[in-house]
Amino acid sequence: MSETPITPEQAEQTIAEVRAAYARVKEQVHKVIVGQDQVIDQVLMAIFCRGHALVVGVPGLAKTLLISTIARTLSLGFSRIQFTPDLMPTDITGTEVIEEDKTSGTRTLRFVKGPVFANVILADEINRTPPKTQAALLESMQERQVTVGGMQHKLPQPFFVLATQNPIEQEGTYPLPEAQLDRFMFEIKITYPSAEEELAIVKRTTGGAGEPPTAVMGAEDIARVQQVVRAAPVADHVLRYALRLVRATRIKEPMDGGIARPKIVQQYVGWGAGPRASEYLVLAAKAKALLSGSMHVTPEHVREVAKPVLRHRVLLNFNAEADQVGADDIVAGLLKDIPEEGSGPAEKRQLDAVMR
Repeated sequence: MSETPITPEQAEQTIAEVRAAYARVKEQVHKVIVGQDQVIDQVLMAIFCRGHALVVGVPGLAKTLLISTIARTLSLGFSRIQFTPDLMPTDITGTEVIEEDKTSGTRTLRFVKGPVFANVILADEINRTPPKTQAALLESMQERQVTVGGMQHKLPQPFFVLATQNPIEQEGTYPLPEAQLDRFMFEIKITYPSAEEELAIVKRTTGGAGEPPTAVMGAEDIARVQQVVRAAPVADHVLRYALRLVRATRIKEPMDGGIARPKIVQQYVGWGAGPRASEYLVLAAKAKALLSGSMHVTPEHVREVAKPVLRHRVLLNFNAEADQVGADDIVAGLLKDIPEEGSGPAEKRQLDAVMR
């Protein structure tokens, strides 16, 4: 991927190309998937930001089918790993085997790559395997490499982990540790379809075989989109707004600029989001702006991506469980009570100049 700066003319042209490719991807996905536009958007935004995504929903909502269909619309290597209680770390990363040369009789160690060596990894039901195996993905998700026998093996680029998780299956499951949850850019909630969508699903699945999706984006296309997302400008007042949202979740840290911390956070949050949340919130807002046809990020773009970025990074206390308050309720409270502009005169003047 080129690191040369992108001119405004190139950016405008690339935005048009990206939106056209994005429309083609959604068209292909909808050959198989009915509805779920918001889920598709968030998965694609994670890919465009070089991030990973965790899709959470009850069984039967086509989480696996959705991710595998999106992977088929991209000309990338795809690998599906079914997580089970007996899955071992080497079943994911690969292992070294002894290989004997028939002519000389010498034995050498040869590394046999595991299924993680692909561009798009579908980690199906990731919470059904023990923490030791879950941790096998940590290095690959963060460093894009695998270390076996003291040797580092680079993973193919681009590399994305798209995981699924069923929230209502508790027996025989192992909740993901916070350190691994934080590696996922988004936690995407997939819900039941509407009555009309379910009718269309039944008609489609009980009839003849439909037209399969075709690949419409390749590795170079995705790399170019990722570059444009990174290059999208963000005004300081938008950055500060994103930071205020994240920093307000940290109940042991003082609030900036004399802004009051929302009461719902004080009452129900046990531990707040870290700096990675701030990074992903800004990156996701950039991707949202790009898909909306703009290179300029606004606070509205930040608000639109706040829930999938923050919901798995805000740890709730016992009071929240007792009062049945969820992470989405906390984020909604933040969006309601945290102002777009700061209390500092300089930031208010800058916002006035931008809005003028």
